[in-house]
Amino acid sequence: MQMFVGTGVALVTPFKKDFSVDTEALVKIVEFVIEGGVEYIVALGTTAESATLTLDEKELVISTIKFANAGRLPLVLGVGGNNTMQLVDELQTRDFSGFSAILSVSPYYNKPTQEGIYQHFKAIAQSSPLPVILYNVPGRTASNMLPVTVIRLANEFKNIIAVKEAAGDLVQAMKLIQLKPKDFLIISGDDMIALPIVLSGGSGVISVIGQGFPKEFSQMMRLGLQKKVDEAYDLQYSLADAIDMIFEQGNPAGIKEVLKFKKLSQSTVRLPLVGADENLVKRIEEFTNKYN
Repeated sequence: MQMFVGTGVALVTPFKKDFSVDTEALVKIVEFVIEGGVEYIVALGTTAESATLTLDEKELVISTIKFANAGRLPLVLGVGGNNTMQLVDELQTRDFSGFSAILSVSPYYNKPTQEGIYQHFKAIAQSSPLPVILYNVPGRTASNMLPVTVIRLANEFKNIIAVKEAAGDLVQAMKLIQLKPKDFLIISGDDMIALPIVLSGGSGVISVIGQGFPKEFSQMMRLGLQKKVDEAYDLQYSLADAIDMIFEQGNPAGIKEVLKFKKLSQSTVRLPLVGADENLVKRIEEFTNKYN
């Protein structure tokens, strides 16, 4: 699955000031990241505030991204949740035309055991018409999908092709790289340690900062994959402050401020999220203007 090597970006859902979906802004963001050189696009991930979108709004986001992309880059669709049977039904009935894979988060809130996580993804693998990218993000799900569970799934289901590993634990990522089947992809879900993961043998990143600075971040990842370490780290450290800032008060409030100062969209988020405070907005503005 070479199409998922390099930089994928988890797109925001831009909102107008009245909180409606801003499709014009979404088209501009898609064009911006494609021109910036990213390898693929992820729709309706966590960064898209999917939890606050209605079913109709999700379909609007999907159709807008597909229209704007026009078949140029591979598309990944976020299809996850903590109701396994509901997900199975969605996988068996949804139209996945235009998408190359799904990204499915480990069940949140329920706090399943490792066996429960395994059985959940077994059901998804057996139902999905598309390749599956697992998503481990214990900071949001309240449970860590351990390497032994990921590798078990990777070995038993050929359509489980990758894991987006966002535990923020480089040692855990290295264990996955050590034990993975040959063609299984370890994709960083953490922008700050994406480069070290790639240098350790990982395949790339599904990024948030990458939609704000797509040219620089995707080039950093390509340099990392080529093992051009010094050049890659020069770019890493030039973006490090921005990576810290966009997550300082929650995602996607920070990255939406970057996109605002890039004149791509408003910074509006939906409750229960709130926008970045005045101090953070000022620092993001200074960084974005200086970096440009």
